[in-house]
Amino acid sequence: MQAPTSNIEQDRQQLVSASDQGTLAKIGVFTKLSGPGWLQGAITLGGGSLAGSLYLGVIGGYQLLWLQPLMMLLGIVMLSAISYVTLSVDEPPFRAINRHINPVLGWGWLLAALLANLVWAMPQFSLGTAALQQNLLPELLGAESHKYSVAALLFVVGAAIVWFYDSGGWGIRLFEVVLKLMVGIIVVSFFGVVVALTLSDEGLQWGAIFSGFIPNLRLLFEPADRFADILGQTSAPEYWREKILHSQRNRMVTASATAVGINMTFLLPYSMRKRGWDRNFRGLAVFDLSTGLFIPFLLATSCVVIAAATQFHGRYDLGLLGEGKVTVATEKLRGDYEIGLNGIAAELAKKSGGEVNEKQIEQIKQSELTPGDRKVAAMLVRRDAFLLANSLEDLTGKTIAQTVFGVGVLGMAISTIIILMLINGFCVCEMLNVPIAGMTYRMGALLPGITGALGFLLLWGKDEPRFWLAVPTSIFGMVLLPIAYVTFFFMMNNKSLLGPHRLAGVKRILSNTAMFVAIVAATIGAGWSIWSNPKVRWYGLAAAGVFVVLTIVVQLLRKPSDGRSFQDPHQ
Repeated sequence: MQAPTSNIEQDRQQLVSASDQGTLAKIGVFTKLSGPGWLQGAITLGGGSLAGSLYLGVIGGYQLLWLQPLMMLLGIVMLSAISYVTLSVDEPPFRAINRHINPVLGWGWLLAALLANLVWAMPQFSLGTAALQQNLLPELLGAESHKYSVAALLFVVGAAIVWFYDSGGWGIRLFEVVLKLMVGIIVVSFFGVVVALTLSDEGLQWGAIFSGFIPNLRLLFEPADRFADILGQTSAPEYWREKILHSQRNRMVTASATAVGINMTFLLPYSMRKRGWDRNFRGLAVFDLSTGLFIPFLLATSCVVIAAATQFHGRYDLGLLGEGKVTVATEKLRGDYEIGLNGIAAELAKKSGGEVNEKQIEQIKQSELTPGDRKVAAMLVRRDAFLLANSLEDLTGKTIAQTVFGVGVLGMAISTIIILMLINGFCVCEMLNVPIAGMTYRMGALLPGITGALGFLLLWGKDEPRFWLAVPTSIFGMVLLPIAYVTFFFMMNNKSLLGPHRLAGVKRILSNTAMFVAIVAATIGAGWSIWSNPKVRWYGLAAAGVFVVLTIVVQLLRKPSDGRSFQDPHQ
């Protein structure tokens, strides 16, 4: 179901009139008509982005502030490409890919987006439940047994809001207003945390913060500067250096993967088609992505990186080393701390020769580890968003640290659940070749809510950090992303698909160059995600190889596309 024709014509007339009235009038109309870009902002500001930002701050401090904005800009390059194609052709993107590019790429794109929806919903339910139980309503909902009712509440809220979206023009407008408000709440909440940190007695190092937005690829090969001095105090500096680098690279991949996911690339074109946009709305689409996606993402993720870096980078819980009071947070971190100590003890045992066993490891832990070993092990423990909120209490007060931070986290979870459900409705309808409306759409939209709630409640034990669920799903998304990027590159250069709308000359060269850089970055991230995990390394490479071979074989056997897809610019 698309927006009524009369509404689309009114929007088109507003765009034409604004173009004749100057820049300010044009910006005003663009702001009023924006929508799909804000949906992108709502999904990217979820548990994955929060986790990625937090881990970047912990491992890299301010030095990695540049990474997420850069990856988002590359993602926007590809989103702009798919929006340009979508608004220039008459048929849905999935069918256009199958007919003009390659059906393996088309089906790979759709199925990867659908699977990402089902997987990504799980950490969002985890995050939303934890925000309510730990930050906002611990007295009322804090009991472990209440997680079932909280998960059910999140499911009902998401389903009800998505139901509005299928109500036609007014439902879409209402839906987008709600999402804009939620994105605004997320940004204001985390911005408030940074303001409070700035006004605290310790303040913030704004010179170092601004320097952190300058890209620094050296961090792919060297640990962040804060670790330089402490490594010299350890018993095995090279071991710790490699461990920090491995963690640093994984965090960088995680943060990159959560900037733009493959399901976002499915959302954008179909949300634009749902609103009835065509080639007259291409300028609005670019503005929409900038204001609704990039700016909120930049502000929210940067604020989380700054807060995490301030509280955790190069620091450790004093209770772990017996230098301070043992708190609830200390006990939560102790398991990871002991794993870190066991790792360095095992390394020293190997160097001394002989069989490595638990007794020998315990002896080394007691007698041979230096204070530097213990400090680095304590610095590298996994923190979550709720430990960050707790650590901020002394600086910002309980209201900012718990309520404001909790509202931001809850907003991230709910908005992402809603958008994942929305995308899945699109995927299911396209897969079944039925109109994107009605009961089929609504049932398809409910699937991520079901898998998300049940996956969170049944598949992960309570001993695992709930927040850590975002990491494997981030890597999963990164592996699938190049499928979409390569597909969009071919679409932008396909004459039978775009006809007179295909870019030419300098514009085409610049567009292809930017897309090529984005493809390379996504492919490197996907390759690292596979290779860095020994358990899935060869399976992942084999699966990627089979997909590439199948794509080539089908391309050699398929018939040329018949008929045009592009919109006639003279009509």
